[in-house]
Parts: sequence; C-alpha cells; structure tokens
Amino acid sequence: MITDPKSSLRAGGIRLRTHSAETLAAASQSFLAQLAQLGLQHDIETTDEIPSPGGGVEKSFYLRAELAQKWAPGLDTTNLAALLQLDTEHRADDMKREILLALLLSPVAFEFPSHAELAAAVRIRCNLVVAGRKAALAFHTTEVDRPEDCWTYTSERGFTVRPGHALIAALQKATQPEASGKLYSFSCYRATEYVILLAIAQELAQCNPALLERLQQQWERRAITSGQFHEVFLREYGSMELPLPPKYYVPGDRLWFRNPDAHSSDVSGYEGSWVFYLGGGLFTNLWKRDQPYTLTAKCLELFHWRHATYLDEEGELRIDESIVEARVKASMADPTQTTQILELMLRLREPQGVYQSGGCIDTSREYPRWVCPGTSELVLPPA
Repeated sequence: MITDPKSSLRAGGIRLRTHSAETLAAASQSFLAQLAQLGLQHDIETTDEIPSPGGGVEKSFYLRAELAQKWAPGLDTTNLAALLQLDTEHRADDMKREILLALLLSPVAFEFPSHAELAAAVRIRCNLVVAGRKAALAFHTTEVDRPEDCWTYTSERGFTVRPGHALIAALQKATQPEASGKLYSFSCYRATEYVILLAIAQELAQCNPALLERLQQQWERRAITSGQFHEVFLREYGSMELPLPPKYYVPGDRLWFRNPDAHSSDVSGYEGSWVFYLGGGLFTNLWKRDQPYTLTAKCLELFHWRHATYLDEEGELRIDESIVEARVKASMADPTQTTQILELMLRLREPQGVYQSGGCIDTSREYPRWVCPGTSELVLPPA
C-alpha cells in the first residue's frame, strides 16, 4: 500500500498526455487557468514536459508535498473539506476545489488527453455528487420497479426508456422523488448505475450531444447493466495487488464496502454496499438520503449486520434493520467499542470467498471514462 504522501506524489496526481508539445502546452495553460480561477495555482507543483512511453509527450501536476502532508496525512482525503472550510453543498466551485485537490493527491495517475477531458471529468464528478445526494430509493432485495409512464421492462432487454421520453428526465424520475413523487425499488448496485448514467448523460448534453443521442437510442433498445456497464462506462483504479489507502477517496468515486462476515453476507442484498463518495467525509445513503454515512457510521452498520440475522417464515436468512440501527446507536455512544470495531472494519477487504481477518474497505474505486468528441472511450454495443 502507498502510504508515504511525498513518494506518492511522483507516481500519481493529474497527468496530461498529448500527441505534441504544442497541444500539451495549450492543455497545460488551460488547466493552470482553471486552477487560478479556483485559487489553487500556488498549491501545485509540476514535472517538466517529458516523452510518453507510448509516444507523444506528458506533464504531471501534484499538490505540493508540504500541503499534502498537512491536508491529507497518509493520503486521508476525508477531512479536506473541513480543513479548508469548503462548503461543497452550496458552492459549486468548492466542490470543484475538493475534487481537483483529491485528484492531485492521488497515488495513481489520473490521465487525460486534453484539458477538455479533464474539465469534463470534474463536471461529471460534480454531477455524480449532486445526483447522489438527491437519490432516494425503496430498498427491496427481490422486487424492482420504475416509473411506468417512461420505462418498460422485458427479461431480454431489461428496463428500457419508452420512445419519446428523454433519458435524463427518465433517470431523474426513477431516482429522485421530487421528479416523480414516489420511491422506486432498486438494488444498491443498479441504483449506482442509474446515477452514473445520469451524470454522464448530463455532461454529454453539454459537451457531446451526438453521443447523448446514441445513448438515448441504446436505452430505448436495451439496457446496459452489470459487468457490461462497468466495461463500457467505467475505469477502475487501485487493485488487490496495489491497494489504495483506506481513507483515500475522490468525490464522485463509486466504491464497495464489503460485508466481512461470512454468515450475514449470505443474506441477499447484504453481501456488501455500493455507494458514492460525496466529499466532506460523507458517503451516499440511498435509502435515507438525509442521513449520509460517515466512514465510521458505514463501518458500524456493516459490522452489526452479523448481529441481526434471522430466518423468515420460508426459512430464508434475513436481517432485521431495527436491530442494526439500535446496535449502531449503542456503539456510537461507546467510544471504546467504536474504536474496537473500526480497528477491525477499516482493514482492507479479503479476496472473494475469504473470510478470515479482513475488513470492509475495498482496494479500488471506479469513475467514468472519457466522454469528449475525438477522445471519448464510450463504445456502445452494435445496434
């Protein structure tokens, strides 16, 4: 695991890689202008322009080493907003500041072929945070539904958008009760796909309308889900071999908290929990959006799933959420117990099928691919 902020600066940060020195200079100037607009121009350091291993030229940008050690010791980004007094919920530029600072701190390089793609990536992450905050769903492990006026379902095509209904509005109606007046049932994994798709579509409306139209046609024809969704729309950084630091997150990251208890993880829907990092040390709560999770609260919840299992009338293993809530509340009131639980849960997760001494923290995070004309990585299936 990378834990030394100073050494990690040279490995990661933000990297612009282009085909020529001229395009790299223009991209760098545009990025520096963006940083200056946000008041961050004096907080960074850069490398010289160097040849890229695969051809072209590249330049990297990092948060200054002394600031990294002060603002994110051990690459813990969960306190960035508080330390810098950023109001990311009410000031859009503060959200951009937190996103860029976290990217500049990254132990893994975030690479972009232009400043346009970098700017789009930041906007998508802002969209993800806003959509994640607004999302409110009905939790059900076996039933799903969508607004019937704009969605339809078949087993072959999944949930598709009815012709004549815009994809963006349909996604908002399915995930945001203000748009529909109702909560719809999702698994947490499928819900994160809808939030990601919404955030990407909102950016495409601004930077790549032609691709948005193809996305609209795709969802009228067949939904892209699960593994294929990940392959088409997302990049993953960090791995079991090179895990990310346990408290390193960028606003807009999708991530998984694993249930490290073998018994309770057999309950459908409780294998783990998919969430977005909202910034400010908070993670989405798709079932109670007005109560976003802190890292501590999320760890306590997953820990206490093991204490709330029961067999229903059909003999199926279930979890009683009221018991979980009561136990989390009791643990929160006992600092010693909270510390003991966090010592277990803040460990990195173990490989699939292994339940020995691992925690709930995943080794990787996910974020959307490039979307701009000429450099987009989104390759939709053939019609």
